[in-house]
Amino acid sequence: MYVRFLKLRNYRNYNELDLTLQPGINIFLGPNAQGKTNIIEAIYYASLGHSHRTHQDAELIFWQAEQGAVIIDFDRRGVTNHLEFHFSRTKRRRILLNEHPIRLKELIGSLNTVLFSPEDLFLIKGAPAGRRRFLDGEISQASPAYYHEIVEFNRILSQRNSLLKRIRERRGDASMLELWDVQLVKSAQKIVAKRLEAVRKLNMLANLMQRRISSDQENLTVSYDIHGWEPQKSGDMTKTFASWYNEILRKSQETDILRGSTSYGPHHDDLVLTVNGINLRTFGSQGQQRTGVLSLKLAELEFLRSETGEYPILLLDDVMSELDVKRRQQLLQFIRKERIQTLITATDAAYFPNEHMGTYYQVRNGRIL
Repeated sequence: MYVRFLKLRNYRNYNELDLTLQPGINIFLGPNAQGKTNIIEAIYYASLGHSHRTHQDAELIFWQAEQGAVIIDFDRRGVTNHLEFHFSRTKRRRILLNEHPIRLKELIGSLNTVLFSPEDLFLIKGAPAGRRRFLDGEISQASPAYYHEIVEFNRILSQRNSLLKRIRERRGDASMLELWDVQLVKSAQKIVAKRLEAVRKLNMLANLMQRRISSDQENLTVSYDIHGWEPQKSGDMTKTFASWYNEILRKSQETDILRGSTSYGPHHDDLVLTVNGINLRTFGSQGQQRTGVLSLKLAELEFLRSETGEYPILLLDDVMSELDVKRRQQLLQFIRKERIQTLITATDAAYFPNEHMGTYYQVRNGRIL
């Protein structure tokens, strides 16, 4: 999988951009605030239908314009596809795949990407919500059906929470909770089963990457933590989850009504990463945490390749300055060996000692040379 051509119209600081990309490594060099990240953002947006920097599509439009567009030609399994996004300050966004209008849920899985940005270095020590987004984004690209299930779960959860608030305010009937609980358990069971399956694969792949980067000195373990689950009573999670979740929803019902929200479920679960038995979030050094994140991102690449048959496009946004020499070398060596289409932004060419590393582009004030 690779992007052949990128066209931007009134996107961020680009009035017009027509850019042909190479299947290998594409390196965008230039000072800060020139538009390097905007290129990464546009391709990431085309993959998942949202930016990693803003939730407002209007912010993507050049400040003097009323409309903007991102247009991409990409190859998937040897077939060229054409993808368009049209933004307007006054109308809803339009998405077209091969000239046919599509909705967001039909977009997911069409163009797969893995993004590694400086913010990801906080993935391990940050809040659980970030790790859930990482896991859900990864699985959704490999399985669009999973994305649909996440949307459905959030809809049911929202309805249940609304009912809890009405009951708290004496405007709702507590007996109605059972109807939503049945749906919530059914959807949650599908999500947890898929997450457990993905984490099992991710754990194996991430450990291989960690051992490679640490010269076989460190073993990385990635596990899925179900909020409220008691390991000593667990057994097989996939077989006992539904009955356990039903029971804990019943036990927490009074608390849920007081809070007006659901205390247990996939929306509270987490990923736990340990190195040689030490919890990375709590006790890992900064170097270990950065190695763990790098291993996790490289494992994500391998996971998507194993699930879809092709490597996704790798987007590296200004991470070279955040990694030490050893980690940069390990990352670049992996990319070159596997021949993954990669877009890298950086301020200094010195991060790439090999002059034949890839194709270089100079970025200056919304122009590419």
